Amino acid sequence: MGTDFIAFLTYRTTDEGGRNTPAASGYRPAIKFPFIEMQTSGQQKFIDKDLVYPGETVQAEIKIISTDYFKEHLYDGLEFEFREGARVIGTGRITKILNKSLQRK
Repeated sequence: MGTDFIAFLTYRTTDEGGRNTPAASGYRPAIKFPFIEMQTSGQQKFIDKDLVYPGETVQAEIKIISTDYFKEHLYDGLEFEFREGARVIGTGRITKILNKSLQRK
């Protein structure tokens, strides 16, 4: 299966609790949507970039696992967190849903 959605991702700075090192395209942190307690793994394939440094914003293709839990719940503009364990390392905002089964009706 391909990309589920496109999103803008903003990585927190190290001082804000974010990563100490850059993230490479293909990075797979946990994603937490505001409407459910469950988290899922979400692969981030950066668009036009290979590395993203703390404090930067990038557009990315996102592929999540466990899509069944999120069917008909995602929409353009939905904001979410991405995490390493319990630590929030950044936030995202969906700009386009590609997997139509995830699109809120």
